[in-house]
Amino acid sequence: MMRPTIKNVAAEAGVSTATVSYVLAGRTKGKGSGISIETSRRVHEAAHKLGYRPNQAARTIRTGRSNLMMLSLTMLSDPWSLSVSKAVGAAVSAEGITPMILADTDWRKAIPRQGADVIFIDDAAQAGDAELLAELSRSNSLVVFSETLEPNGFDVIRSMAGPSLDLAMDHLTARHRRIAVLTTKSSLGAKSPARLEAYRDGMKRAGLPELVAAFDGDELNAYAAAVELLSRPDPPTAIFAISDYAAIAAIHAAQRLRLSVPDDLEVIGVGNTTQGEVMTPSLSSVGPVGFFTRLADVLVERALNPHAPHRAVDFPWQVLLRDSSPEFSQDLQDPKREVKK
Repeated sequence: MMRPTIKNVAAEAGVSTATVSYVLAGRTKGKGSGISIETSRRVHEAAHKLGYRPNQAARTIRTGRSNLMMLSLTMLSDPWSLSVSKAVGAAVSAEGITPMILADTDWRKAIPRQGADVIFIDDAAQAGDAELLAELSRSNSLVVFSETLEPNGFDVIRSMAGPSLDLAMDHLTARHRRIAVLTTKSSLGAKSPARLEAYRDGMKRAGLPELVAAFDGDELNAYAAAVELLSRPDPPTAIFAISDYAAIAAIHAAQRLRLSVPDDLEVIGVGNTTQGEVMTPSLSSVGPVGFFTRLADVLVERALNPHAPHRAVDFPWQVLLRDSSPEFSQDLQDPKREVKK
């Protein structure tokens, strides 16, 4: 049986091949398209009835667009990555764009083999990444998540942590004497990332000793490290986790050990992910508000306007106190309040 063509669809719907092309390419949303909702409906019904599928390779050659968006997500199981994926999925459906996820894979090797209208990269912290991105941007539209890079042929999404991390630590040190940080082993190098530095600076300001629990970077190892940490003879009464997934792992570890959150243990994460917000108890976190929806919009804008000037989009952060480390009540602000030792 021969594969149905655009001409077959046009004959079935009683319209021209040009109309079919416009409808199936998603170009009928504007006021000047001249194609009615009823005509669009007939075209889609005819295409479905005949089993018509556009020839993607031919369309790419003809239009210069693949209608594909690639998301390079370092750890797909991270609630941050899942929030990105969900927001992008919701944003691209109306534009006829198909998202693809490059999960747990090194984008440095994979991107040169891909063809997508826009590629999002969530990790560009290695030496030489800036130069590699500038080179790849000559043949790819890139949007890069980075707190340090500047636009150089690609867009940059910047989460500006700034003083919010310090405020979170001040919140914890005002209430606790034994505060641990749950961090990745890779962050313990000579040049620590801002999140770990915020913990160290906060403990120094409060005159408190550091308590560092490090793990290899996934949620299962974070959970194991948190269980070991909380099983100490003198466990911490608060944990500052450098990501929401580590903070969620800490809460699960506390629940396993029958510790109450926040009565026995307060927890603050970083990222403000959807999963942390909706879990029970809800996770206090440091991060931008509305980040994932706006990121998805930026990716769609770049996919639809590949020649627009490149830019940096800044997202200021906030401290979002929820169940796992609630806000100060009046009695907690009393200088005579009891501080957990």
